Amino acid sequence: MSATTIGVIGGSGLYDMEGLERIERIRIDTPFGAPSDEYVTGVLNGVKMVFLPRHGRGHRLLPSEVNYRANIYGMKTLGVERIISVSAVGSLKDAIAPGHIVIPDQFIDRTKGVRKDTFFGDGIVAHAGFADPVCGDLSNTLFSAAQKAGATTHKGGAYICMEGPAFSTRAESFSYLALGASVIGMTNLTEAKLAREAEICYGIIALSTDYDCWHDSHEDVTVEAIIQIIHQNVAMAKNIIRLAVAEIGGNRACSCGSAMQYAVITDRAFIPEAAKVKLAPIIGKYL
Repeated sequence: MSATTIGVIGGSGLYDMEGLERIERIRIDTPFGAPSDEYVTGVLNGVKMVFLPRHGRGHRLLPSEVNYRANIYGMKTLGVERIISVSAVGSLKDAIAPGHIVIPDQFIDRTKGVRKDTFFGDGIVAHAGFADPVCGDLSNTLFSAAQKAGATTHKGGAYICMEGPAFSTRAESFSYLALGASVIGMTNLTEAKLAREAEICYGIIALSTDYDCWHDSHEDVTVEAIIQIIHQNVAMAKNIIRLAVAEIGGNRACSCGSAMQYAVITDRAFIPEAAKVKLAPIIGKYL
């Protein structure tokens, strides 16, 4: 069995993949509160897997209500080194049609500051490098796997992360086009920031479900249309994950595993013991 553990964060259907063996359900309490739901662990073709529904089973949590810190903290305590995040997004480019797959490599933040997107504070200050916000190695693997799965796949591009839960106004949608972004969603940036602080590789399988509301030859985005596309592509997402897992090796050659080595600014003598205990799974090796 591979020593690596791969986490998958996604929606309904992604925690009951065909071929997953030795399934266990684990409920974790974290210093940051409760994760979105139970973690489902198992083994897929000899690789340890951990699945978590981002919005909870039954899709109960708004994007702003998701406890991202607890979700990533739980992944870290379960030994996850790489996270594959699966998300529905709106397309901001003609070439990215509904049903296509995008592997984004950048973000533009349009959230409103209400989300908890760092593990730090309470007496400890750290600044993570975030110029390249996803793991290049993992993203390359996801792109290769998507192509092998037969998906029309776009590599790279900026992901606008908006607050929601309402979709964009038409004026907002046109402003995002002017920024040159590729897709728009409501979740992945927050996860990416926390995964970087936890030194977990993070990559995204973004499923284009609509053209937002900027495209004059397509209907405006609706929940019904999004759900229809998602249901059509659950099997594709599962196949991409299965192929990606087969390609991922045990040891990481990227820099994600040491991303926080020089990030902590606070003098170690001034860091409260409570903060050290709380953050031990995240950056204990540096404290």
